[in-house]
Amino acid sequence: MDQKPAFTEPKYRVILFFVTALFMLWGIAITLGDVLNRHFQNVLHISKSHSGLVQLSIFGAYAVMGIPAGLFMKRFGYKKGILLGLFLYAFGAFLFVPAADAVSFDFFRIALFILACGLATLETVAHPFVAALGDQRTSDQRINFSQAFNGLGGVIGPTLGGYFILKGQQIHSNDLIAVKYLYVIIGSVIVLIGVLFLFLKVPHLTHAHNEVIDYENAEGNKKIEKKLIHQKHYVFAVVAQFFNVAAQGGTWAYFINYGHEMVHLSDERAAYFFSLSMIMLMIGRFTGTFLMRYIAPYRLLSIFAAANIVMCLIVAQGAGWLSFIALLFINFFFSIMFPTIFSLGLKNLGGKTQQGSSFIVMGVIGGGLFPPLMGLIANHDIAAAYYLPIICYIVIFLFGYCYPRLAKPN
Repeated sequence: MDQKPAFTEPKYRVILFFVTALFMLWGIAITLGDVLNRHFQNVLHISKSHSGLVQLSIFGAYAVMGIPAGLFMKRFGYKKGILLGLFLYAFGAFLFVPAADAVSFDFFRIALFILACGLATLETVAHPFVAALGDQRTSDQRINFSQAFNGLGGVIGPTLGGYFILKGQQIHSNDLIAVKYLYVIIGSVIVLIGVLFLFLKVPHLTHAHNEVIDYENAEGNKKIEKKLIHQKHYVFAVVAQFFNVAAQGGTWAYFINYGHEMVHLSDERAAYFFSLSMIMLMIGRFTGTFLMRYIAPYRLLSIFAAANIVMCLIVAQGAGWLSFIALLFINFFFSIMFPTIFSLGLKNLGGKTQQGSSFIVMGVIGGGLFPPLMGLIANHDIAAAYYLPIICYIVIFLFGYCYPRLAKPN
């Protein structure tokens, strides 16, 4: 009688806990970028489409750093890859000091780009790292579990930003001093975590994705490793991740604007609602992790993508609180998409898993290209801008729907 594979093994629990904490750290940085988007509009007097370049700086770093981070990880291993990511994260955070002193949007973009190179490195390393900490058949569950704490970071980010940066009655709400101080604290915390990780022992790992899974028969099969370009499920995963992060980047970049313009919230209160939406994202990831024990990950992905098509249609109507509530629910259904696409794409890649991780991370550039495009529409109608993510969720739906045939061994 076959037993269900374990979530992980006892020897991996400590390292899984630590790497999961890293997911939270880059969640803080990503969502703080969306707070900065709105703050720069106010303080530096730039348009919505121009402020969308904040997301281009962040997600553009993923396109630049994805392959170098993968090569570094392959040469020096998971541990040194994570240390490199933490160093770049901290260095970029400390660059906020001269950027604030110079009152320069371009300088902030440079600092954000370097910081995001660290985030890209951490993501490139952490996803295959978590996947390797146990049986391949439970890698979807482990990555979704870790990504739930990325959602916790997403709650903390806008909460910090709302209180320290956008708070209306605060003395520094109309300048860049609070931004500078906040990022000095963040950089210091990242340095401390890097020192702690330096002394953490990482066990020897045999990668979880060395076995091939047939999703039609749910049986393990051996086969000769194919080139990445010939792995249809993997190629579609890269495309799906591009559109997935495009939807994320655009939705999050103008969340505070939407709350301010459509339901007349202050920027500070809108930021707190953004934190609430991230709580919903976190709940969605824990819910998704549970449901994947009963529903195939690719099928659940399609269901959630279809739900978000409906949510976007409601948001685009600009129907006051009804549309704003739908905007909150986008994050619930968005929750499982990034980790599930990532995990499904990495399956069956064998020795090419680390290289494959690099290209999927590069797909994150979608989050940099989409916000300026949405911003052009949002300059005139913030609600109508939310028609654009529907295109992205259609692609994700098709990825999940077609996955069993794409991943089936020949």
